[in-house]
Amino acid sequence: MNRNRIRLGITNAKWLAAKPMATVRTMTTLAVRKVQLTVDRVHHAGGPPLPSPVRRGSIAAVVANPYSGSHQEDLGPWTDALGPLAAELAEELRDAVTSEGATVEGYGKGAIVGTLGELELAAAWHVPAGAGLRAALGSPKAQVPSSKKVGLLGTQLDIPMVYLHASYARSHYDVLPVVVADGPRPDELVYALVMTTGERPHHRIGGFSIDEAVGEDGLR
Repeated sequence: MNRNRIRLGITNAKWLAAKPMATVRTMTTLAVRKVQLTVDRVHHAGGPPLPSPVRRGSIAAVVANPYSGSHQEDLGPWTDALGPLAAELAEELRDAVTSEGATVEGYGKGAIVGTLGELELAAAWHVPAGAGLRAALGSPKAQVPSSKKVGLLGTQLDIPMVYLHASYARSHYDVLPVVVADGPRPDELVYALVMTTGERPHHRIGGFSIDEAVGEDGLR
């Protein structure tokens, strides 16, 4: 399934309501050109067929870079503005990958900056993306892995994934490539999230199983 949708008017109401008033800053308006949602069903990866397919999904928003060609010292308002977008993308991706009854086991996040922007605009995605994923998935404790780069149209971003309750679970060390064919343009940004419903197919490098994970510190 590969679906593109145009979205306008992303609201900050829920995000603002969840923030203490002392921390609320002047908000920046998002201009979203498109949202791309992709879900794969992996039946095998060179070995025997899996008992059931693993669903691996990504969602990416192509957003205008309001600071294109310039240096903005305070990125706080921009980070705040990304909160509602991250929450909405996380919920949509979760619903897509679990539509056949599976549960999400792994996650990650990433961003691409068009060539007229600074890499720090990709780093601005870290906090809102992590918060959005945790809110959509029941507050898992594993650190959300990430990747970022400056790129051209069609740049591939390889986003790492870990088991969402215990990042040391070797079975879920994985990477999901994300490509938006017509983005980012030089004055755009691509903000992406990824999820998987299972372990890496045919994993066999040892370590503890997810049934043995404690999940209290997000590591083991």
